[in-house]
Amino acid sequence: MKKDKKTHALLFLLLLHYSLGQSDYAPYFYDNGPSSTSGNMALFSISEDTPVGTQVYILNGTDPEGDPVRYGLTFEKGTTEFFRVDTKSGNVTLIQELDREKQDEISVLVSITDGRNKVVETVRVFVTDANDEPPEFQNLPFIIDIPEDTAPGSSIYRVHAMDKDLGSGGSVSYFLQSSPFAKFTIDGHSGILRVKPGETLDYETTATHFVTVIAKDGGGKYKGKHQVMTSTATVTINVLDAQDMPPSFIGTPYFGYIYEVSVPGSEIYTVYAKDGDQGNPNPMHYSIINGSDGVFDINSTSGCITLSAHPSLLKSELYEIKVKASEVGPNNQLLDYDITTVTVRVVDLNNHPPTFYGENGPQSKFEVTMYEHPPAGEILRGFKITVNDSDQGANAKFKLRLVGQNRVLRVVPQTVLNEAQVTIIVEDTSGIDYEKGPTLTFKLLAVEIDTPERFSATADIVINLLDTNDNIPVFTSEYYIARVPENSPGGSRVVSVTANDPDSGPWGEVKYTIYGSGSDLFTINPSSGLISTQPWTSLDAEVRSKYNFYVKAEDSEGKYSLAEVFVTVMDMNDHPPEFDDRLLEKTMIIGTPVKVEAMDDDAESPNNVIEYSIMTADPDNAFDINADTGEIKLKPFIKSMEIVHNITKQKDCKWSLVVQARDRGSPSFSTTAVVNIDITEATPLKGPMAAFLMKSRDNPLKALGMVTFIITVLVGVTVMISTAMFMRNSKSNRIMPARRIIKKRPRDQQPWTFKMPGIRFTNPADKFLIRDPESSPQQEPDSPRTKPPPPIAPCLPPPPPANIRPVERPWAVPTISGTLASKGSKRAKSGRRKEGNISSALVSELKMKLEQKIHENNQGYY
Repeated sequence: MKKDKKTHALLFLLLLHYSLGQSDYAPYFYDNGPSSTSGNMALFSISEDTPVGTQVYILNGTDPEGDPVRYGLTFEKGTTEFFRVDTKSGNVTLIQELDREKQDEISVLVSITDGRNKVVETVRVFVTDANDEPPEFQNLPFIIDIPEDTAPGSSIYRVHAMDKDLGSGGSVSYFLQSSPFAKFTIDGHSGILRVKPGETLDYETTATHFVTVIAKDGGGKYKGKHQVMTSTATVTINVLDAQDMPPSFIGTPYFGYIYEVSVPGSEIYTVYAKDGDQGNPNPMHYSIINGSDGVFDINSTSGCITLSAHPSLLKSELYEIKVKASEVGPNNQLLDYDITTVTVRVVDLNNHPPTFYGENGPQSKFEVTMYEHPPAGEILRGFKITVNDSDQGANAKFKLRLVGQNRVLRVVPQTVLNEAQVTIIVEDTSGIDYEKGPTLTFKLLAVEIDTPERFSATADIVINLLDTNDNIPVFTSEYYIARVPENSPGGSRVVSVTANDPDSGPWGEVKYTIYGSGSDLFTINPSSGLISTQPWTSLDAEVRSKYNFYVKAEDSEGKYSLAEVFVTVMDMNDHPPEFDDRLLEKTMIIGTPVKVEAMDDDAESPNNVIEYSIMTADPDNAFDINADTGEIKLKPFIKSMEIVHNITKQKDCKWSLVVQARDRGSPSFSTTAVVNIDITEATPLKGPMAAFLMKSRDNPLKALGMVTFIITVLVGVTVMISTAMFMRNSKSNRIMPARRIIKKRPRDQQPWTFKMPGIRFTNPADKFLIRDPESSPQQEPDSPRTKPPPPIAPCLPPPPPANIRPVERPWAVPTISGTLASKGSKRAKSGRRKEGNISSALVSELKMKLEQKIHENNQGYY
């Protein structure tokens, strides 16, 4: 038995030993104290102004076996979650804003686990204060009532404000917003509001005061900075009126009147006084204290003064009554008072209105006849007017005035007492105008001034005007514009002018005349102003299309005015277009148009606008014409002489067509001309001369004029050189025959020919072929034109200078080339190819014509 017990004990010890060798301990937090930011957050404190997202703590613990641990952080159900923890690192982050005034302590469940064992602890986190709350006034709004006689320095109210913050941030001090007229002060600690020492309140001056109180806390830290917070509140102080002001009369001074028809008991005047303390006024009591002489009474409540005797018993015309107004106190005792004077005048009854008198007694209408436009300041002596008021004193005082046209007449005197003679004076002479009306009517008024009845009287003032010649005729327009068709018959109406003279009789009759350049073709009716053409006149727009002259309007005394008349002759289509010749000869280079031109002598468009068209052509359908410019060109498919030869078998290639020129007038006129066109092909010609000759192909005199100008310049230079040499020789006092050289004319004189150095012409048209005599002295046998040699006469004198034409020498082609060519001309170089084909044939034709003309002139010398 003992042996079994030992065996069991041994097994128990073995089992206990094995269990202890295989035990697993739970992890635990480090407890680093409340001031630490690492541990289990026990007694951890955090400021309420900590920003959201800030890492505020680190959960820190360990496992006895050294196993890795994880952390957890939870809150009780239904509470706000303010923190979040990273399970691995234990970093605790703020995720919700803190407000100590709402919650100053947070209960948190923190946990640590090694995966097998988990330890959960409940800790408290304390929220510390930051100065984030302003003071708050209690018991708003602040409205108090105080009597106006409150003593200076008296306390009248206590304001109270609370601040939810702790420490200095929760302490509150008070002060008033500064004001230069402040009547109150406040205790900075208690908030007691007092009347400022030395200041008094006055209901009559200011019935309500508005005082702004500022509550300020003691300041504190907020988000790392020192912050002081304030609040404001307005205290409304109503001042209660006190009986400290005497009464006063309203509407002084007072005046009353007694009339001859007044009876005892008649009201003279009612005085009125009011208490100076308007917040709580006392009733008034009225009494007469002096000056009534027993003939006046006053109602003690209403202040109405009445007459107590008949006016006939009054001994004076003026009374000054002393009236007293007293405040009635609570026990009907009379308190403060005021005294005023009421002036009462006994006056005559105003029972007579003003009256106007003429030479024969009372009169209500006065009339006079006079010429218009009397000078300003003149007295209208035709009026005999007297005005009178039978009352006495103020009842007889009245004013005179004229009612009618403003500031035309003026009446004197303007203020009358009892009676006066009325004088009417002219003030504005332009208002007295017969043309505005032959009769002027005014109202003469007499109105009493200082009487309550304000009686008045009225009289009619009538002025009949006589006319004078004071106006000139005036045209209805400064100028008149008329349009007359050309070729209108003589006596046709042009325009009617009108001038008005507002004068009457012969002065208003107007006579019309015209004068000025061009007026001889027109006539005017002297009475009606109708302007027409002379009977023998027919206006032609092509001769003159614009006329202007003056028309004169004159009255019987020679007063006149002028207007200008502008007459435009409207063009009619009365001229057909005309060509220079019915048969026109033109030379056309393939690719270049030729131009025909007709003229229309009509003056205006569209009568002188011409349209061109081809009526017939031989061959047909070979030409096009520009309807506006008259340029004729070959159809686009005719591009070479070969095509031309295919169309016609004639060697000279001369085609004909009939061109019509038609104007655009109505009715339209037209004319035709036959145009013979010699078709040729362009020979290449380079240089600026080609462009010049191309422009001058239809006008050879243009080129001749250019050469003439160049020769004139050369002659002028020669004359200047000769003059200079002559002046030099004349100074030497010697005769120098050696310098006088006389040359005889050579026996065999050659005719003038063209020299075209550097230019070669090739032309398929044989009739335009020309050779240079220097380079080709022998003429080709197949040339269609031969140059006859000039006749030879021995020893003939040179031709007289008078027979030499100034235009002969400029036809030398080298001179033209030298003038027009530009060695450095980029435009000439760039356009040589373009101009060559067009200009070569023209140069050949022009050269041939000029050479022939010079040859004929040379033959005339011999």
